Amino acid sequence: MYMRHKVDVKALGLLSGGLDSTLAVRLMLEQGVQVETVNFVTPFCLCGRKGCDAPDIASKFQIKLKRIFLGNEYLRMLRKPKHGYGKNMNPCIDCRILMLKKAKRYAKQIGADFIFTGEVLDERPMSQHRRAMEIIEREAGLEGRILRPLSARCLPGSEAEKKGWIEREKMLDIKGRSRKRQLELARSFSLSGYPCPAGGCLLTDREFSAKLRDFFKHKRTVHLKDISLLKLGRHFRLGSNKIIVGRNETENKLLLSLKAPGDYYFEVPDCGSPTTILQGRKSSEAIRTAASLTARYSDAKRESVQVAYGTDRPRKTMSVTPLMNGHVDRLRIAWR
Repeated sequence: MYMRHKVDVKALGLLSGGLDSTLAVRLMLEQGVQVETVNFVTPFCLCGRKGCDAPDIASKFQIKLKRIFLGNEYLRMLRKPKHGYGKNMNPCIDCRILMLKKAKRYAKQIGADFIFTGEVLDERPMSQHRRAMEIIEREAGLEGRILRPLSARCLPGSEAEKKGWIEREKMLDIKGRSRKRQLELARSFSLSGYPCPAGGCLLTDREFSAKLRDFFKHKRTVHLKDISLLKLGRHFRLGSNKIIVGRNETENKLLLSLKAPGDYYFEVPDCGSPTTILQGRKSSEAIRTAASLTARYSDAKRESVQVAYGTDRPRKTMSVTPLMNGHVDRLRIAWR
């Protein structure tokens, strides 16, 4: 069992559901601090693929969890992050600042004395080195007030340590990218079922980042629906036109549900066929290219393929030659 609660000491923890944040919560509970947690969700979380364990962890520890979705505000930040991007389109520093600003506001609502995170010094190259941590704290209005239990003894004392709300000597001094000590600690706490330590943000994916960068280049505003489309299919660029080709039946259905009323969609009748969406001006070149891409990815193995197209339903047809690989590669949106 954990220590009895320290009188009037409450902490708010950022709980992603990963191993580091789980361990941070457990360390705080070992200190006898009253713990509540907050889990931030963005349009780019990979929870659908990797699974977000935050609710299960909160339930296991019998602590409260508040889930906050960062939508349009996040998208506005993403277009031009003050501190730039990482290797791909990941604005890690600005992302962290936004989350901590929200956490600060929520901590005030629940009467939390301090905020803690599962961050490990020098574990992530963009946002978890010493200088980045200082920038994040300062711009979030939390300078010296964030406790990082896994690396606390490698960092200057936080307010929670200086005021004696937690015992600094019981904090850890983990540093660097190795997860060996975290895994050992998890075993000592009999924790199991924690997710793989790989990142859970789509913005670190090179292929998706290429699609997003192309979108920002050609569109002035971005909406949540646009992000949903970016997650689907193969994406091609022909001047001002965007062409999206579904990869399976599930994506075909989603593309149809997300397409704008004026977009054309294409399919090869009576054949295994992708659904293709054409966005932008419907020039004869754009229509033929979209039809040729549809033929290319269909099951039709002919030199000439009949492709149907239209807005509400495919009313027109045209005969096209499936696009050759070289042309496909030139049109495909990729990180170059």
